[in-house]
Order: sequence, then structure tokens, then C-alpha cells
Amino acid sequence: MPIIAPSMLAADFANIQRDTELINNSLADWFHIDIMDGVFVPNISFGFPVTEAIKKHAKKPLDVHLMIVRPENYIDQFAKLGAAYISVHWEACPHIHRTLGQIKEAGCKAGVVLNPGTPVHMLEEIISDCDLVLLMSVNPGFGGQKFIPSTIEKVRKLKQMITEAKSDTIIEIDGGVNYETGKALVEAGADALVAGSYVFSNADPLKTIEGLKNL
Repeated sequence: MPIIAPSMLAADFANIQRDTELINNSLADWFHIDIMDGVFVPNISFGFPVTEAIKKHAKKPLDVHLMIVRPENYIDQFAKLGAAYISVHWEACPHIHRTLGQIKEAGCKAGVVLNPGTPVHMLEEIISDCDLVLLMSVNPGFGGQKFIPSTIEKVRKLKQMITEAKSDTIIEIDGGVNYETGKALVEAGADALVAGSYVFSNADPLKTIEGLKNL
């Protein structure tokens, strides 16, 4: 069964406690927290206060995805807020090995994110240092985008790299995930699926999460 991480970017911010409790009571495994700065991506999302509010009620791990420039400046604060996983973009980190070490020193699991146009072979030298690799299956910045089909083959390549390195790195996918794409991703080797609007815009979010969990 895949790890399911509903994206709180698609939650109702006016009812954040209600939606957090909904995820607590579902078969989901993690809370996916998207942090955007309007610089690295063309959108601005929530920051420390909303993350803290979610953590206050969350009974499952926080999976924090930093879509920001200079993420190394904010790692310690997100760790203090209770992040279990912190993922940074390869494209935003000129010293990615150092940043991964910083995340681990802060007491969190360390992840690297690749945009759709970044090939997985860029991670060959650091794959054993990654607890998680998050592949973007849409261009980051906005929810509800259409899934990029070439992600399936990208997952296969990444899985092969992880196997050859004898690593236990988790492969996570974010963007356009639904039952159809989720099934293909899991078959290709994905371990974790992020779903935002597909969960929260559904009439029965609990049933939607259950369906993804049982792929």
C-alpha cells in the first residue's frame, strides 16, 4: 500500500482544524505541507503560522515541501515546528549535499525535489543521502494541474537508481494524482502519493483517500 499524503494547500484555511481532523481520521499517512515564496515558484502559500496551526491538531507526520529560494535559512524553524520530513528543490540548492546534512542535523528526514524538467541522474552522487525523493509531476506553484505522463518513466529510472545504490529512499509523487495516475505510479515504483484538490474537492474525501491507499 502506498503512503498517502494529502496536500493541505487544498484544504479550507477558514476551517483548518476541521480539515486537519479529517486527515487524522482518514487512512492517510502524512500531512503534505507546501511552502511557496512567490520567487522560486509563481505563487505564495502559507508559512510558519499555518504550519504551526496544522501541527497543533495533526496526529500524523508533517511532510514539508519547501518551494523557496535559500531553503537552508528556514530548515531549523520548520524542524522546531514539528516537521518529520523536509524536502528541498535540487534546483534551489547549489550545495545540496550540505543542505541534506543540515536537515538531518535538525532531526528530520531529508528529501530532494526534482522539477519535471530535471532528470533523475542529477541525484546519482547523493541518492544514498536522500531519505526521500519527491518527483513533481506538474510544474510547481499551483494545485489542480494536469499530470505529466513522462513522470511514469522517470519513476522507473529513479527506482532502478535506488535499487542499484542499495538505498531505502522513498519515492514520492506530487501533482495530478488520482486513481488512474496513482495506480500507474505505484506500479512503476512510487512509494508515496501527494493528492490535494483530488481529495479535498471530492464529495467524500475519506473514501477518496481510502481508494488511493488501496491502489
